[in-house]
Amino acid sequence: MKIGAFLLLLLLAVPAVAVTPQERLADPALEARAREISQELRCLVCQNQSIDDSDADLAHDLRIIVRERLKAGDTNEQVIDWIVARYGDFVLLRPPVKPVTWPMWFAPAVVLALGAIAVAVYFRRRRARPEPTAPLSPEERRRLESLLDG
Repeated sequence: MKIGAFLLLLLLAVPAVAVTPQERLADPALEARAREISQELRCLVCQNQSIDDSDADLAHDLRIIVRERLKAGDTNEQVIDWIVARYGDFVLLRPPVKPVTWPMWFAPAVVLALGAIAVAVYFRRRRARPEPTAPLSPEERRRLESLLDG
């Protein structure tokens, strides 16, 4: 059982080492900045991981670009702006709230609200619908006809 748990932990840890040793910068300060930037950028292939965590080729290429721009003297903001200029706001894991990104920010809330409204309408209509009644027995039918005739 201990070996199985160890193997599971080992498999879960593999995606966390996406940055290869060849990519790492010799300067620890620049490498720390590169990792910080890489954690803010979305992998356009995986879409739910940062480029720092992704093994995709495009993520690797973006990590190299980030490091090259930092070595060239760019600030963190300049590196991010350069990548956003080429890939758009979607490349940011936390895109800015502006009209172009409203669907990314507000679509989940709108879908949830529409679902809640649909459920409420369903239950309201279901409650308003009368319960089906059993057909009249012959005795009840005779009483009804006598009341209507009389």
